[in-house]
Amino acid sequence: MEELILSVVQRTLVAGTPLLLGTIGEIISERSGILNLGVEGVMAVGAVTAFIVTHHTGNPWLGLCAAIVAGMLISIVHAFASVSLQSNQVVSGLALTMLGLGVAGLLGKPYVGKPLAIKINAMPIPFLSDIPVVGPVLFNQSPFFYMAVLLAIGAWFVLEHTLLGIRIRSTGENPKATETQGVNVSLVRYLSVIAGGGFSAMAGAHLSISYSKSWIEGMTAGRGWIVIALTIFALWNPLRAMVGAFLFGGIFVLQYMLQPLGISPNFLAMPSPQRPGHAGGTLPPRRALRARL
Repeated sequence: MEELILSVVQRTLVAGTPLLLGTIGEIISERSGILNLGVEGVMAVGAVTAFIVTHHTGNPWLGLCAAIVAGMLISIVHAFASVSLQSNQVVSGLALTMLGLGVAGLLGKPYVGKPLAIKINAMPIPFLSDIPVVGPVLFNQSPFFYMAVLLAIGAWFVLEHTLLGIRIRSTGENPKATETQGVNVSLVRYLSVIAGGGFSAMAGAHLSISYSKSWIEGMTAGRGWIVIALTIFALWNPLRAMVGAFLFGGIFVLQYMLQPLGISPNFLAMPSPQRPGHAGGTLPPRRALRARL
């Protein structure tokens, strides 16, 4: 029984890692006042880019770097539409999702069914991984897990305790007042959206070069929409996002483990992400959501 519980917890952390990475990026973007519904598409682009580069170079770390760059580049489309053109952020985000999924499906079609020769495996931390019970669960994970946790803590610190974080939050809360202080609101929002795209691409790369070592179309499986729901669930706080991400990761795991007991996986899949409509005004997502409530 103890082994079963430990196995479930370990798999929960693995399943929650891409959700946490994507949520961190979405929090940064939304704190600057830009809602990005294109997370699903960016994750797909990150997944296929990481797989293709890893397949041809044999270096999964190079594949990860390429995925981050690809995610940032495609996110510029949403940043340009939302910030420069002041278009509807919901429409722009949905268009980015369709664009990303389409591009990923097209580029990845020749690679369907081709497994990688190498992937990013679990990396046990010396001494800590030998701790009974806790060690094998927390300290024998993929490097993506360690990066996700550290990046969540780092994002929280930056947003709450640094000048850059103050500028990002003030840009989302009151952009006109922020401009009077000499802050380039458009630049802050561009950088926030691009950074969010990098995090989402990392989440996608985790799926194709660490979680598995293959590429199939639709492998993101709606995780991008769950990320948007988790952003609200975490109240735009990266530390709370860790709790939410691993909670939803546990639900993913339980969907498969409870099937032999006659429980339908659709029952556990019922919590579906809300897609808040933020039409590109000056209200940041949190205040806009409260206004709708």
